[in-house]
Amino acid sequence: MIMSRIEAPHDHVTGRLVDRLLAGLPAEAVLTDPDVTVSYAHDMAGFCPAGTPAVVVLPRTVDQVRHVMRTATELRVPVVPQGARTGLSGGANASDGCVVLSLTRMDRILEIDPVERIAVVEPGVVNATLSRAAGEHGLYYPPDPSSWETCTIGGNIGTASGGLCCVKYGVTAEYVLGLDVVLADGRLMTTGRRTAKGVAGYDLTRLFVGSEGSLGIVVRAVLALRPRPPRQLVLAAEFGSAAAACDAVCRIMAGGHVPSLLELMDRTTVKAVNDLTRMGLPESTEALLLAAFDTPDPAADLAAVGALCEAAGATQVVPAEDTAESELLLQARRSSLVALEAVTGTTMIDDVCVPRSRLGDMIEGVERIAERHRLTIGVVAHAGDGNTHPTVCFDAQDPDESRRARASFDEIMALGLELGGTITGEHGVGVLKKEWLAREIGPVGVEMQRGIKQVFDPLGILNPGKLF
Repeated sequence: MIMSRIEAPHDHVTGRLVDRLLAGLPAEAVLTDPDVTVSYAHDMAGFCPAGTPAVVVLPRTVDQVRHVMRTATELRVPVVPQGARTGLSGGANASDGCVVLSLTRMDRILEIDPVERIAVVEPGVVNATLSRAAGEHGLYYPPDPSSWETCTIGGNIGTASGGLCCVKYGVTAEYVLGLDVVLADGRLMTTGRRTAKGVAGYDLTRLFVGSEGSLGIVVRAVLALRPRPPRQLVLAAEFGSAAAACDAVCRIMAGGHVPSLLELMDRTTVKAVNDLTRMGLPESTEALLLAAFDTPDPAADLAAVGALCEAAGATQVVPAEDTAESELLLQARRSSLVALEAVTGTTMIDDVCVPRSRLGDMIEGVERIAERHRLTIGVVAHAGDGNTHPTVCFDAQDPDESRRARASFDEIMALGLELGGTITGEHGVGVLKKEWLAREIGPVGVEMQRGIKQVFDPLGILNPGKLF
C-alpha cells in the first residue's frame, strides 16, 4: 500500500513541521491549538474514523499552498485538503499527525466572462456566491448541491457534486473546463482550457474531478456558465405506490421531456416533513413526485407531464400557477433531510444511483431493509437521474440500533449494485465506501487506480486512507 509510508509525527517532528510552515506562511494561517484543530478533524459523515491533525493551515495564495506541499514532501507528512467540510463520506477527515489544508480563505471570484461564458474562481468560493455573481451577468452556474449555501467549489470538484437540477443540466464534472493544481511535491500544473472546445492530450481535468484531493490540490478552476433560464414552474403528483411514481418517471423520460427538476419523496419522508414543518402534505400518499420546467412555456410542459403522471396512476396532480407556489412545493423537498434528522437525531445518508427503470425496485427494496432492521429509512431521490438518497434514522446512543443502521446502510449499497447501479452518484467514496468501491470496480480497476495515484503522489501524502 502506498499509504504505509506515512507515519504520524512525534512532538519534535511536529515542532519542526510548524517551524517550516511558518517560514512561508503568516502566523495567523497556522493553527496549532488542539482545542481549535480538533474542530477540523472530520466532515459531516457518520461511522467514519478521524485522526488528530498536527496542524491546520489556512493559505490565501497559490504560493502558500505550494510551500505547504513542498514542506510536507520534505518531511513526509500527510496532507488532508478541506473545503467547508459538508461532505458525507469522510473524504475530508483528518489522519493522525497530518497537515489539514483548509482552502476556505482562497475565496475570490477572479473573473466572470459573459462572452466566453466562463468563471475563474479559487477553491474556497461558496457555490451560492458564484451562482449569484453569475446571475448579475445574466448567466447561470447549474450545479446546486443541497448544501449550496455553504459548500465550496473546491469541495464540489473534489467529490464531483450533483444537485437537484442534474436531470437537465448535469453534474459538476460537466462544468469544469480547466484547473490549476498544486501537486504533492509543490509543482504547479495547469490542465484543460478556457475555450469552448479543446481535446489536447489526456483529459487530466476530468481525472481530478471526483479525486477527493488524493491526486493534487485544486487552487483555481475555470468553470463553464450557461445563460440564465426563465423561472421554473413546479408540479406535484401524488401516487398510491412508489412503483407507480417510478413508472411516471420512466414515461416522462421516455417521452423526451427535459425537466429542470424531477424529485421523489417516499411516504416516510413526506410524514417527516409534515411533522417538522406542518406543511399539510397528504400523508395518504405513498410517493410524491415533483417535476419542474424552466422552458419558455413551462405550463404546457407541466400539462403534458401531468397527463403522463395520471396515466401512470397518480391520484392527484397539482401544477403550480406561479413561482411563489412553485417555491412552496420545492420547500417540502428542501426540508426533507432536516426533517428526517429530526426523527431520531442521527442520520446516515446513502447515495446510490440505479438505472431509472430500476428506481421502483430500489425504493421497495429499501422498505424491506427498513422492516428487517426495525428502522426508519426515508428515501428522497433525484428521480430523473435514478440517484436515490436512502436516509437511515437511528439513535447514535444505542449501540444495537447503531449496528443495525450500519448493516442497513451496507445492504442498501449491495442492493444498488445488484440493480446495476453504483455506490455513489454525487457524495464520493471517502472513508465510508472504500470497501464498496473495490467491489464495484473490481481488482483490476483498483490496481489501475492505485497506479494513477502512484504517479501523482508517489509518497502517498495526499489524503491518505481515502478511496482505497
